[in-house]
Amino acid sequence: MNPVILLVDDNEEILDFLSGDLGDKYTIITTTSAINALEILDKETVHLVISDVMMPEMDGFQLCKKIKTNLDYSHIPVIMLTAKNSLQSKIEGLEHGADAYIEKPFSPEYLHVQIANLLINRNKVKEHFANSPLAHIKSMAHSKADEEFLEALNNVIYENIENAELDVEQLAKKMNMSRPTFYRKIKLVSDLTPNELINLARLKKAAELLAEGNYKIYEVAGMVGYNSQTNFGRSFLKQFGITPRDYLNLKQSKK
Repeated sequence: MNPVILLVDDNEEILDFLSGDLGDKYTIITTTSAINALEILDKETVHLVISDVMMPEMDGFQLCKKIKTNLDYSHIPVIMLTAKNSLQSKIEGLEHGADAYIEKPFSPEYLHVQIANLLINRNKVKEHFANSPLAHIKSMAHSKADEEFLEALNNVIYENIENAELDVEQLAKKMNMSRPTFYRKIKLVSDLTPNELINLARLKKAAELLAEGNYKIYEVAGMVGYNSQTNFGRSFLKQFGITPRDYLNLKQSKK
């Protein structure tokens, strides 16, 4: 599936131009209202927002602030388009959490590069978290709201990590979120399902315990919710490309 981009501009000609220019690479949703944009974000899976600044009722700065402070979609990158070219307006956009600020008139090629870079960088961050045994979950945060959410989520998982039955239903309840909202948030932030994230958190905690060197491998497996050392070893190797034994030896050799 192509990434979904939400275009927000009260000028329909600009919406038509951007839709035509970006439509080959991305799935495009358009609206002329920032208020309606928030309603769309509540219903649709959106990977990036491009918004004009000057709009009636709610301007782009206000929209950006609402996106970046709402837990349901604070992970979504926002590109601001504006005819304002003053330094103060750029600062204001960045202060509201904008990920990029592009002045009108702009080069379509430049916009394409900005979009691609934001999406690629998001994916690189997700891959680093998934493949690095000691990378913290907060490394995926791109806003204060995301950082607080991921910190709380990490704490809840670790508090229940010995529970082999921990699943998305329990986790969503402990996070005071509906299952669909929780699932969508996790998927967009990490590219993982909640159950995949739970398992990854178990393996990362295991890597942390192994690095300490105070426990045997079978003890670590039980401490992170695995009933079988064999399954634990297989999962660890698949995730990090190294067996628990080799990882333990590697960490001990560096002490």
